[in-house]
Amino acid sequence: MTTQNLQKARKSEQLTNAFHIFNELSQNLSNSYQGLEEQIAKLNRELAFARSERLKTLEEKEKLANHLEKILAALPAGVIVLDAQGKIVNCNSVAINFLGEPIVERIWAEVMARSLIFVSNNPHECQLVSGKRINMTTSQLENDSGQIILLSDVSEMRTLQDVLNQQKHLSAMGEMVASMAHQVRTPLATAILYASQLSKPLIDKEKKQRFSEKILERLLYLERQVNDMLIFAKDGRLAMEQFSLATLLTHLSDGFRDYVGQDKIELKIINTLSDDEMIGNENALRGALMNLLNNAVDAIGVVVGTITVSVSQYGGHVRIAIRDNGPGVAEELRQRIFEPFFTTKPSGTGLGLAVVDSVIRAHGGKIQIDSTIGRGTVFNIMLPDKNQTLSLLPGGFSGKAIAEREMRHETV
Repeated sequence: MTTQNLQKARKSEQLTNAFHIFNELSQNLSNSYQGLEEQIAKLNRELAFARSERLKTLEEKEKLANHLEKILAALPAGVIVLDAQGKIVNCNSVAINFLGEPIVERIWAEVMARSLIFVSNNPHECQLVSGKRINMTTSQLENDSGQIILLSDVSEMRTLQDVLNQQKHLSAMGEMVASMAHQVRTPLATAILYASQLSKPLIDKEKKQRFSEKILERLLYLERQVNDMLIFAKDGRLAMEQFSLATLLTHLSDGFRDYVGQDKIELKIINTLSDDEMIGNENALRGALMNLLNNAVDAIGVVVGTITVSVSQYGGHVRIAIRDNGPGVAEELRQRIFEPFFTTKPSGTGLGLAVVDSVIRAHGGKIQIDSTIGRGTVFNIMLPDKNQTLSLLPGGFSGKAIAEREMRHETV
């Protein structure tokens, strides 16, 4: 075979090999393309399924959102949603009716300043410019992402509470009148009897003195009953003035000695105040403290005893503690001791401590009882000092303002 023929044969073989390789590559490419098509088809099926599931989820979420929207619209309360910056991002129609537009995209603090007036000691209760009373509650969203605010119209409930309180007060006054009729008649008859004895010409000087003391004792008792009745009828509303607590304590000591008329009970008064100027009703406060002293005397009874009145500064308040060494008060009695007409005394009206509580509250204060059987009793009174009282009364020291503030607090 010639060289030329060998070269042709070699080229033919190479060409055959090349076609063979091309066919293999073409087959591989075809197989790969088919596999790719299958993968694409599979992915398309998966994508279609995922899209279908997502559409279902979105549809369910949309249904839920619509359902929640209907619930919000049907709620009788206003609902406001805030973001983390305090901006209103959503609200229902009731909130818009309460606060007026615009609301959404507004800062909540600005809307409050525009539409709400806080009129009581309760930070959750306010008044709309329309006069409606609104109760406001706030709930924090998860991860501090904002807040939900609920506004409820409590105007009707407050009105009903006011009517109920008035009815209770009228009912209590009816009980008081029935009780006072007996309580006044008995000491009055006693005073008249002693007075009639004084008119006899042959009565000796010693009896005159004793009868005069008895008459004075009965008249002082009647005065206390009438004062209690008047204060209770006024529901603790008092005219306020500036006075000296030291002077009040001096008058209290003198009045106590006139009432007790005996040396077996010692009265100690300890006053550590550097500034004893107060704002309040001196007569009512002195009467309330005298009521507590009288109770202490009754508790001590016939034995020798000591009553200590301690007055001290306690932050922005004046603390008055009245301590006796009597037999103490049982727990079940302590729970009811300030209730009107509750008494353990056969001849008691049950008004004394109720009036004390009313007077203390009218001064913006509080009273508590601490007692241990066999170890005596302490009445702790906390009253705002002069500066604290002035801060409570921005319009000046008006007793009506204090009383109204306390009455609003009681109905919240």
